[in-house]
Amino acid sequence: MLRPHPAVLRRLVDEYEALASAAAAESAPAEHGPRARDLAYTLCVSTGTRDIGRALAVAHQWLATATAPAPAPARDTAALAT
Repeated sequence: MLRPHPAVLRRLVDEYEALASAAAAESAPAEHGPRARDLAYTLCVSTGTRDIGRALAVAHQWLATATAPAPAPARDTAALAT
């Protein structure tokens, strides 16, 4: 199964959880807003699940085990000066 890039997955999770927190503070279910529904759908598709709770659990697991991106190679400024 293809997995989303960790940065993309992180953005989806963060945005969904921010909407869920805001909805909880307002005592409104997060899944009722169109953006929250879109994010829930995308998270479910991205993680191969059918339930947003499971999708978030899988996403958090994948993010915890994702390898850190390799640092960009240092530029050789001496080579650029010639």
